[in-house]
Amino acid sequence: MTDPFTTVILKLRDLGFFDFMLPFMLTSAIFYGLLRKSQIFGDPDKNIAVNAVVALVAGFMVCAYPILAGVSWREKLPVFFAQAMSAMLVVLVGLLTTSMFLPPDLPGKLAEKLGSRAYGIILIAGILIGGAILISSGLIYVFFPAGGLEITGLSEDTILTIAIVILFFITILVMVWGGKGGK
Repeated sequence: MTDPFTTVILKLRDLGFFDFMLPFMLTSAIFYGLLRKSQIFGDPDKNIAVNAVVALVAGFMVCAYPILAGVSWREKLPVFFAQAMSAMLVVLVGLLTTSMFLPPDLPGKLAEKLGSRAYGIILIAGILIGGAILISSGLIYVFFPAGGLEITGLSEDTILTIAIVILFFITILVMVWGGKGGK
């Protein structure tokens, strides 16, 4: 006999909760937040209904894609979010560990030393980490269902190796570039 949590999760899986409902809710919430922040339709407090309708329609359209394309993200989204959470936890533990030895207000001091380059470095690092997680979780096959990364004729291992080497070179370039700016 299984525990009640396993039974509930299996029933939710059979109802399509993980295939449709959770991705729909997540996508709609992201679109709604982006619409409110960007204020495309004007003041977000006056256009709540417009933002909500556009977010719901966009959420349905995004969630219809895997069904229409014949792919499933039931197995891929949990892996993606688990790997993303692991990456965030590694960064968090690293920041907590270094904060024991570094002075207070580290973000302020970094912004002072690096200037506006700090935001660019953080943005590039975030994009690279997100792309690596997207590829390693297998979620790339949802966006490219006809063979995924093998469209280029290279195996997934080869592409991951190339991406890691490029990441190392970018890291070295950023360190050298940042070192020159400090002198």
